[in-house]
Amino acid sequence: MKNLRNYFISGLLFWIPLGLSIVVIKFFLELVNDIVPSKYLPEALFNLEGNIPGSGIIWVLLILVVTGLLVNNFIGRKLVKIWENLLDKIPGFRGIYKALKQLSDTVLSPSGNSFKKALLVEYPRKGMWTIAFQTGNYQGEIATKIGEEIINIYVPTTPNPTSGFFIMLPKKDTIELDMSVDEAFKLVISTGVVEPSK
Repeated sequence: MKNLRNYFISGLLFWIPLGLSIVVIKFFLELVNDIVPSKYLPEALFNLEGNIPGSGIIWVLLILVVTGLLVNNFIGRKLVKIWENLLDKIPGFRGIYKALKQLSDTVLSPSGNSFKKALLVEYPRKGMWTIAFQTGNYQGEIATKIGEEIINIYVPTTPNPTSGFFIMLPKKDTIELDMSVDEAFKLVISTGVVEPSK
């Protein structure tokens, strides 16, 4: 009976993540198809029979690439600035937009200045360890006043890593981990249940 229960739990542990992944992907593909007008979907344009899940993603990817191309030239940057100034005048909306823009600029920045390394730090007190992420090397006024090499770290909360604490501390007070940033994030989000791959 005990073996049967273990087999049942093992089966659940295999199928639940797989099933949820399929549901999330299916939802995303259907959402993309709902955004794009049906007459512009490949099956309508090429008279294909049936509905192809996620076929609208072709248009979404094309729009994203074209938008990126436009906003990366001189005129595009000027237009984006005008657009952001316009949005800044809308009460309520500007705070949400600015916060989301700062977050996306930091995390998706191609310059690679978001999370550089996974670290181990003693926080919130000595003897208690938590995972943190290095966001940069700080060599400004604070480093000069402290007289040591300072690094910027982000200590995420669990299980929601989008909220957390920004801390500046001496580099010597951190331990660099061999695990990747992605593996460390999985560990944080799963509250320590999902272990990093060896």
